[in-house]
Amino acid sequence: MKTLLTRTIWILGLVSLFTDMASEMLYPIMPLYLESIGFSVLGIGILEGIAEATAGLSKGYFGKLSDYRARKVPFVQLGYLLSALSKPLMAVWTAPLWVLGARTTDRLGKGIRTGARDALLAAEATQATRARVFGFHRGMDTLGAAIGPLLALLFLWAYPGYYRTLFLLAVFPGLAAVAFTLLLKEPAYQAEPSTQAAKTGSPGFFSFLKYVTESSPAYRRLLWGLLAFALVNSSDLFLLLMLKYKGISDSVLIGFYIFYNLVYALAAYPAGSLADRWGLKPTFISGLLVFAAVYGGMALAADWWQFGLLFLLYGLYAALTEGVGKAWISNLAPAGERATAIGTYEGLRSVTTLLASSLAGLIWFQFSPAALFGATAGAVLLIILYFNWKVLE
Repeated sequence: MKTLLTRTIWILGLVSLFTDMASEMLYPIMPLYLESIGFSVLGIGILEGIAEATAGLSKGYFGKLSDYRARKVPFVQLGYLLSALSKPLMAVWTAPLWVLGARTTDRLGKGIRTGARDALLAAEATQATRARVFGFHRGMDTLGAAIGPLLALLFLWAYPGYYRTLFLLAVFPGLAAVAFTLLLKEPAYQAEPSTQAAKTGSPGFFSFLKYVTESSPAYRRLLWGLLAFALVNSSDLFLLLMLKYKGISDSVLIGFYIFYNLVYALAAYPAGSLADRWGLKPTFISGLLVFAAVYGGMALAADWWQFGLLFLLYGLYAALTEGVGKAWISNLAPAGERATAIGTYEGLRSVTTLLASSLAGLIWFQFSPAALFGATAGAVLLIILYFNWKVLE
């Protein structure tokens, strides 16, 4: 019987743990840092949207390229290296274009590695165990995302306002992640490049878009539903800005974010196990219902305990959707196309993320934070109807 959690799954889990430790040391203080150097809320939304769009488009291209080359490990190694080295660059100089460049480089690293890494994970599982494997990986990833803000909280407690120093310190767990990638081995079945790759060399940057029309109807129906959700799911920075707007202190804000990540980390593997047994579709839809409840609640909440409950639910939403969605895509794609299938989704999702984050910033600025969160909750309820009627597992 094949071991559920193989050596490759453990290595990739540790890589993600240390990478997210570095990233999430910075994520909860990112809006505070950006505001301190002159970014408006609208500017933060545009910055995050551009950064995520860069990550997504490169996920599509490099996912397809890794399938063409039948090589996954080099993409994983390069992607994590770029992300590790780019984080301290945001603290070197505070000019807007420099900050944009550093943030975009970080997300480019994510784009290079994501499709290849997820294809490696999918190859280590079967259709009956894939949600658990992705759930385990998300759990390790999110454990790092809980440790990172805790380290940031302790540092800022000792050195309030030293945001730039924190960016420099984040390089160390990032380099630890890079070191773990050196232990990865290429799967034997991917040792030779495909015939198509030998004939055409490299795919064009946007050639992954052809996969939408070439893929199965089941994949396309799932893709449209996931993209519709991405269009209304703006950056998590807006959740943190909402806490700030309602008078929550920086330390408590970071504490809520740590709590959310701990819930997510602890619930990710059980959620994957639930999805393997109950079904990917009902598990995912349950997560969307929880998301709608959280966003509706954020528009109304006022007391700290209400925010605590909402961040608990938000951790459950993430556990019920993130790994489950990746497993769902992997189950609908042939083995040799999984990096392309995941990369295509991620690429298109990040274009919608650019729109979502920019639109969220505009609604916040022109109307109110409550209008943003209330409208998001209502839109997700409509998307749930689409998943329920149109998308098959």
